[in-house]
Amino acid sequence: MERLQKIMGRAGIASRRKCEQLIIEGRVRLNGEIVRELGVKADASHDTIEVNGKRLNFEEEKVYLILNKPRGCLTSVSDQFGRPTVIDLIGEEEARLFPVGRLDQDTEGLLLVTNDGEFAFRLTHPKYKVPKTYFAEVRGFPQTNIINCLKTGIMLEEGLTAPAEVKVVERKEKSTVVEIIIREGRKRQIRRMFDKVGHPVIKLKRTALGPIKLKDLALGTYRLLAPFEVDMLKRATGLK
Repeated sequence: MERLQKIMGRAGIASRRKCEQLIIEGRVRLNGEIVRELGVKADASHDTIEVNGKRLNFEEEKVYLILNKPRGCLTSVSDQFGRPTVIDLIGEEEARLFPVGRLDQDTEGLLLVTNDGEFAFRLTHPKYKVPKTYFAEVRGFPQTNIINCLKTGIMLEEGLTAPAEVKVVERKEKSTVVEIIIREGRKRQIRRMFDKVGHPVIKLKRTALGPIKLKDLALGTYRLLAPFEVDMLKRATGLK
């Protein structure tokens, strides 16, 4: 027996958190009955589970993509205002794909896209501490004490950030390029951290997620992850 949202994620419906929202909204039926409680468990081999009136299918092939997201593109499946999304960049796919975590609209770089809900959940949950590497160009010249504050933690509205790895990469005429590695994923976290210390972000790019690096993948394009890359990510989250 497994929690319903975990079964849904494994079936490729969406990320674990999105599956929980579908349950709360009453869009999931278990053996014909609407479920609204997150603690309900089911047996995927015997129970009938329906989402939006469609029975779950566990035979769907898992797809794992790496995409170089451009600025101005939304990290979502669709947008009610017609703005471009990362799924628009991929085009028509047989599998139902969704982004793993989020990059805000003005951030570019590495984004994974999949239909494997459990895989996505583990990569984004802070429990698994998967490192995310960014290059941030910030205004001004952060001094050593500022860098040390970023390393030890910055107090944001919801609490202290976890320790980060931070190093100065380049000093320009009026700005500084900093590499920063975090192991959590709060909303707009890096931008908020640098705002807090008085060095607003000018440009932000994610260059790696766990052992997977963006390398020379062209902006706005994507490719399939190689099997060994998928295995590396699964090992990083305890799936293997």
